[in-house]
Amino acid sequence: MKILVVGGGGREHALAEKLAYTEKMHKVFVAPGNPGTPERAKSVPIQADDLAGLLQFALEQEIDLTVVGPEAPLTMGIVDQFTAHGLKIFGPSRQAAGLEGSKILAKEMMVKCGVPTAGYRAFSDYQSALDYLKTQPLPVVVKADGLAAGKGVFVAATFEQAVDALDAVMIRREFGSAGDRVIIEDCLKGEEVSFLVFSDGEHIVPMPTCQDHKAIFDGDRGPNTGGMGAYSPAPIVDEAMEQRIMDEIMRPVIQGMAAAGIPYKGVLYAGLMIQDGQPYVLEFNVRFGDPEAQPLLMRLQSDLSDILLACIDGTLDQVEVKWEWHSAVCVVMASKGYPGSYEKGHPIDGLKGATRFIPNVRIYHAGTALKDNQVVTNGGRVLGVTALSNSIESALEYAYGVVDKISWPGCYFRSDIGEKAIARTQKSPQVAIYMGSESDLKLLQPALEIFQRFSIPYEITVASAHRTPDRVTQLAATARSRGLEVIIAAAGGAAHLAGVIAAQTDLPVIGIPVDSSPLKGLDALLSTVQMPPGVPVATVSVGSWGAANAALLAVRIMAAKTPKYYRRLRNYKIEQALKIEEAAARLAQ
Repeated sequence: MKILVVGGGGREHALAEKLAYTEKMHKVFVAPGNPGTPERAKSVPIQADDLAGLLQFALEQEIDLTVVGPEAPLTMGIVDQFTAHGLKIFGPSRQAAGLEGSKILAKEMMVKCGVPTAGYRAFSDYQSALDYLKTQPLPVVVKADGLAAGKGVFVAATFEQAVDALDAVMIRREFGSAGDRVIIEDCLKGEEVSFLVFSDGEHIVPMPTCQDHKAIFDGDRGPNTGGMGAYSPAPIVDEAMEQRIMDEIMRPVIQGMAAAGIPYKGVLYAGLMIQDGQPYVLEFNVRFGDPEAQPLLMRLQSDLSDILLACIDGTLDQVEVKWEWHSAVCVVMASKGYPGSYEKGHPIDGLKGATRFIPNVRIYHAGTALKDNQVVTNGGRVLGVTALSNSIESALEYAYGVVDKISWPGCYFRSDIGEKAIARTQKSPQVAIYMGSESDLKLLQPALEIFQRFSIPYEITVASAHRTPDRVTQLAATARSRGLEVIIAAAGGAAHLAGVIAAQTDLPVIGIPVDSSPLKGLDALLSTVQMPPGVPVATVSVGSWGAANAALLAVRIMAAKTPKYYRRLRNYKIEQALKIEEAAARLAQ
């Protein structure tokens, strides 16, 4: 069978590979493709939005099946054009693709079908939107109505941020005609998850659960991107939650579209927020997600072409869809500056041979080009390193092991992909924070924030070397057996806590002198740092600065044997440098 895959990103690379490497030996074309196009496939120099060129090629080559990757050609009506010429093509019609092409249309369909979603108002006039913003509680979400490559959504914590987002969409026109209209909606708080289904217009088959990482920086901070990584399965969605999503969201929408005379055929992707156990729809996409497609397709056992043809023919109920029980993760490697402006043309080092002798890892090209026979960067998201293994933790080790072999100037990747899944199963703390008095808790907040940022589980309690010496001894003596790796002790005055702990354990102990007396912490500093030989205590600085540095030192100690913490330290330094660069740029203006 001759198959045409439309698109040139990581998702299309994964689709082409899945379709090319089967027992059926399909002949696969990818338009336009990229330097990662599989050897069994052929790139065709036709852009994804050149509908006339794609149609002509499909007719001339007598293509049996066309698979559309990106959303733009779907919203432009490629399915309608191909179908009118008797060609089989996988994806929704132009009208059905409006679920992604217009967030307002999607919201209206959700309301009509009784699908849970955030409250909202839509505007086509800037002043009316601004006046409405003034009445809304914060945080608030501002969205461009049309297609914006995953970047037209702003979560504003302050009124100033909300106004700037509105200006970006409707005044500065950063997303072009996608900003003709805008949605202002309530901000849902919880955990995001991606839920995708195959649909033939009547029958629905769910895919395994998946979780994307939209924000550019670790800890879900910074502006939204097209996606910095994904993993499957997502533990937050158990069988009961999956059933609710199918019953309350996916089936009502598919049935509602059919009732409206717009049968939905293709992949329907619901971006969800799980808030207090209730799934809410943030957005609909009308195709495979990118990067969700990469881990999902690695888990697919069934022949993909059979599933896609069944969706087109209305026989999805007659096809068995099988999935690997293994877990899969995708880590996106991006260009410096993304999702804003970025440089292109940097040679990518380490790409050749990065997966040698590692059969369960794939490197999907998202934004690359060939220059003088060298693969160079050609996009914001450049590569998607995807691994399959028997657990999320194991898959992450494989994926990041390959990521560490690849580099180019300004290369950036999130270091915490999959950590939410791990956190749901990892209960044992790695760091203990002991304070001499409950009043020290406020001073220790910078340390707690850093551990939360680095996704490091910790325990914190009060233990006094003078008032509860037996408790301190017991905590210190059992620290290693309880899985702890570092102990932080904060105390003021005579400050014997760190020394007593260090005498009872062989784990690293970091002392934080607390300013709690007329001596402004000098007494605590000397008491903490002046330990006798054989009782080592690392002391960084007094007060809240000491708390922050103690946490960072603890992370560095653990990074010596745990690569993921080393990567997070690297990203932390990058983010700190970017803040200085942004401040300098503001002053220059």
